[in-house]
Amino acid sequence: MTEATQTTGRGRKIDIGALLLEGRAFIALAALIVIFALLSDSFLTFSNLVTMTKHVAYNAILALGMLFVILKGGIDLSIGSIVGLSGVVAGTMLQGWQLTLLDIVVYPQVWFVVIISLAVGTFCGWVNGVLVTRFNVAPFIATLGMMYVVRGAAMLISSGTTYPRLRGTEENGNQGFLLIGGGQILGIPVSIWIMAVFAVVAFLVLRKTPFGRWVYATGGNDRAAELSGVPTTKVKLRVYMISGFCAATTGLIIASELTSAAPQTGETFELNAIAAVVIGGAALSGGRGNVRGALIGAFVIGFLSDGLVLVGVSTFWQMAIKGAVIILAVMLDQAQQRIKRSKNSAAAAANKREPVEPAPATP
Repeated sequence: MTEATQTTGRGRKIDIGALLLEGRAFIALAALIVIFALLSDSFLTFSNLVTMTKHVAYNAILALGMLFVILKGGIDLSIGSIVGLSGVVAGTMLQGWQLTLLDIVVYPQVWFVVIISLAVGTFCGWVNGVLVTRFNVAPFIATLGMMYVVRGAAMLISSGTTYPRLRGTEENGNQGFLLIGGGQILGIPVSIWIMAVFAVVAFLVLRKTPFGRWVYATGGNDRAAELSGVPTTKVKLRVYMISGFCAATTGLIIASELTSAAPQTGETFELNAIAAVVIGGAALSGGRGNVRGALIGAFVIGFLSDGLVLVGVSTFWQMAIKGAVIILAVMLDQAQQRIKRSKNSAAAAANKREPVEPAPATP
């Protein structure tokens, strides 16, 4: 079987198949846009694109946090539960924080509510990191256990009920929460701006800082990174804290947009985040992936879900199609890695066959 190649003007061969595999996420996104635009006249309208991008923002922020964890070679199954918990914490304080010892009800201002909610999510991520680094619990097991612990905590705090009407009141001084998920800046929803800021920060951290290089090094080869002086324990701890922070941010955005907080919010969100990162080309074994791919993967998942709803596809078929897309993404990634390994082996064999010129004799 011959590979599809094209020769450039300088005599270099371009492997078209490898290029297609490398850009598979972008190709998939373009194909989805074309297909749904043909099936529905309202798909490419400005209002629908804005709405879909708002939905993408939830998953994109989660995917950016998950990207750090997967680059390190881990996994975080607790982010969906952290989404629900952060919303419940915000709802509890906005509707009145009961201080039993003082027998008073406190209504904190929105900025304080946001800080506490983000701190709770970051703390949950820190606990994940401690379980993985200090107690050597496998990331899958540690975050799976935390998924249930955090969801249970959200249920206990809210007694399983929903906090409605999180608008605040002027007399209590706790208005402004709706701006996070329902406000607009220059005609663009605030949640989209938050996604953009997170993406820029994640890109700069991974590409321009020592910590970003440490994340890639730790995921590529943990032992080698440690021997090279990389503080691998701190790296592992911090990536889980970043993931928890991103999950808490998503929880605040959703609670703000819906003006309510429910402990069940965020169920299965962790799967969408993992799918986005994998579709974007990241390796679950760690050490490979980037922000651009995670964002494109989030758009693929978001546009696919909303597009299927728009054209009237059954919810059951939506789940099946989404699962098939994830499996296909992993299969294509494995194919790409096999091609790279084959090329590397061929190059190494060619180098061994090259004759070594004898050194010139000295007079």
